[in-house]
Amino acid sequence: MMTDEVRSMSATAQPRLIRWSVVLPGLAALACALVLPQFANAYVTEVATTALLYVVLCLGLNIVVGYAGLLDLGYAAFFAVGAYTSGILTAEFGFNFWLTIPVAMAAACVAGIIIGAPTLRLRSDYLAIVTLGFGEIVRIIARNLDITGGASGLIGIERPEIFGFRLMQVQHFYYAFLVLALLTAFVCLSVERSRMGRAWFYVRYDEDAAAGIGINRVTAKLQAYMMGAVIASVAGCLYAAKMTAISPESFTFNQSLLILLGVVLGGMGRIPGVVLGAVLVALLPEVLRGAGTYRPLVTAVALLAIMLFRPNGLWPDKRV
Repeated sequence: MMTDEVRSMSATAQPRLIRWSVVLPGLAALACALVLPQFANAYVTEVATTALLYVVLCLGLNIVVGYAGLLDLGYAAFFAVGAYTSGILTAEFGFNFWLTIPVAMAAACVAGIIIGAPTLRLRSDYLAIVTLGFGEIVRIIARNLDITGGASGLIGIERPEIFGFRLMQVQHFYYAFLVLALLTAFVCLSVERSRMGRAWFYVRYDEDAAAGIGINRVTAKLQAYMMGAVIASVAGCLYAAKMTAISPESFTFNQSLLILLGVVLGGMGRIPGVVLGAVLVALLPEVLRGAGTYRPLVTAVALLAIMLFRPNGLWPDKRV
């Protein structure tokens, strides 16, 4: 028998009409984003590029946490899988960067199946512990293999070329991450309104009721987990190309925590909210740089205040 929450989901998960109150500010933000590097200095552009990286990662994790309701504390592991796969293939074997992206996506899928297939039957706290362990396992493996450069990391990763133009400057990568963020948002919006996306929401709100109406909850969870992993791997490929050097310390638990914080802070399950949360997570430490040694304390107080007054996030999903 379907619960009241699931019946409510049936009514609210239908395709929605265009909301100009959301579209117009979004277009204005996109216009500002397109011209930002023309007026900003290198520092501001670098910070904005980092914010776009977090937008991509938070949108990917939002599929896992916000849509399917899976608490993933090891999301940075898939980010690492993408970065190391692309870095090793380009630096050690001379692969073209663009050809490494599908390989990295396949590697992330395989990793997602290996960790997800036996564990996604678990719920809440148990799943969080397993994903946390997975994230640490990937980081430790990267730290102890010769092909990944060990603790020193992998260096000499080639910058990508497109139509004979090599991406070298921070402005180039800013636009590359902007395109990736837009593509990720489009994919998230498409799957959110698809049959698969509605199945994820049903599983998130009531697994037993979802199973009662014929949804295979393990398959639905695995689909969400793998899609989130693929998005993180693509972000990792571009991150490795931008940095030209990566190390295991770039993919720690703190990285997973920051990505999860962006999703929760903005509003789980709502794309504009997640984008807002990701930008805040990237910008807040820079804005508070003047606080000096008190910066972590001021940041924590600011985040605590936001959560107290907006417990469902700054731009929450109205279906919650």
